[in-house]
Amino acid sequence: MTQDIDGMPPLASLDGWRAFMSQNMPEPPALLPEEAWRGLSRVERNVYDQARTTYHDELLLVSTPAIRQITTTGMKLIARNARRQTGRKGLIVSGPSGTGKTTSVSQLGKRHQLKIERTAPFDTSGERIPVVYIVTPPAVKPRDLVVELAAFLGLPYAYRESPQVITHNVISVLHKVRCRLVVVDEIHNLDLTTRNGQDASDQLKYLFEQIQATFVYAGVNVTENGLFSGLRGRQLAGRFITLNTGPFDHDTPQQREDWERVVLTMEATLRLHRHTPGTLRRHESYLHKRTGGMIGSLDQLIYEAANDAIADGTEKITKRHLEAVVLDTAAEEDRS
Repeated sequence: MTQDIDGMPPLASLDGWRAFMSQNMPEPPALLPEEAWRGLSRVERNVYDQARTTYHDELLLVSTPAIRQITTTGMKLIARNARRQTGRKGLIVSGPSGTGKTTSVSQLGKRHQLKIERTAPFDTSGERIPVVYIVTPPAVKPRDLVVELAAFLGLPYAYRESPQVITHNVISVLHKVRCRLVVVDEIHNLDLTTRNGQDASDQLKYLFEQIQATFVYAGVNVTENGLFSGLRGRQLAGRFITLNTGPFDHDTPQQREDWERVVLTMEATLRLHRHTPGTLRRHESYLHKRTGGMIGSLDQLIYEAANDAIADGTEKITKRHLEAVVLDTAAEEDRS
């Protein structure tokens, strides 16, 4: 099993998904009273500061209107599709990097699985797999998709085994484990202008028809990347509802109020001794300009500034702290 640098299995694996399902929001460390805080020894202070820094690092992306819309729409589709043998609809989540696509589809999967676990008898055999999550490989070929599904399920296959045999086995297992949600992330890697991409699209269409599950695709600006072009694209568009994520706008009073609400929500989670709640409201225009309204960048900016404030002992976020953070605007983050 491939693991990331922290020793955690990737989300696109059954072990990784189960680890994700077992995660709860990190418990906020209690802020010590002033006298007790000042009385900490150097070792105690290091332990205390590390606990707060780790907490800030682990905080999840806050829920945005787009993320709430995606999870709500997805849950309705899953319920509706469960009663249909044909005519099922899927969901496509499209938007720029850092706008909550992976967060929204993974939270949809978590919400669905938690519902299953609450309403169905406890499965001690481990045979029930309500959700499958895979990532589309670059320059994807049809065989790649079923191999990713097989790898998630832990289904053995021979290197020279035909795609048809692997596909048949994958479909059989997905029926057996009663999978009702298949999430395919980074769908922008499927290029319909190439033969491989067209064949991979046909493979997905076949899986969509054969598996009694709701399919959810997520990718970067998929409507602009040709996913809906040509006959295959039009067929795809007809079978899916498309929802878009994007940066927060800052033009109207309502848009500014929505942005300010997100900033204040993040600020309320901080564990700093000298930070006055509401302070970041004064900087909300600056925060929007720095991040371009990208929720992933805002997340990084506020929590890195908070940890810098712990490290330098000021215990409050200032404009200087915010300006010192170098934002990673080029790559999709794990929490994007």
